[in-house]
Amino acid sequence: MSRNITVRPWGFYDIIHIEPGYQIKRIHVESGKRLSLQSHKQRSEHWYVSHGEGLIQVNNNSFTIQKGDNVTIGIEEVHRIEGLGETGVTFFEIQAGEYLGEDDIIRYQDDYGRE
Repeated sequence: MSRNITVRPWGFYDIIHIEPGYQIKRIHVESGKRLSLQSHKQRSEHWYVSHGEGLIQVNNNSFTIQKGDNVTIGIEEVHRIEGLGETGVTFFEIQAGEYLGEDDIIRYQDDYGRE
């Protein structure tokens, strides 16, 4: 199976599987880089870490996760992840909801000047 990798300033992602109501992505965040502080109005996310270590923020809580750990992020919860260590963090993201488009992201803070 051939997949397209989408490169971002923080690393990359590719879509593993998509069907109405859910999709699965593999996401890699480079060490020292992080996703924007964001939320989603129409989807929840479940993250399973497959490699490395990351620092997660969900609402006002921050914690470290590593290979084998997982976290569920509810609809409208504010969240981000930062890659740690030498390799950053790779995780699988399962998105669930009626709408899964990238334009459902509400950004509150971004290191790369995106709105």
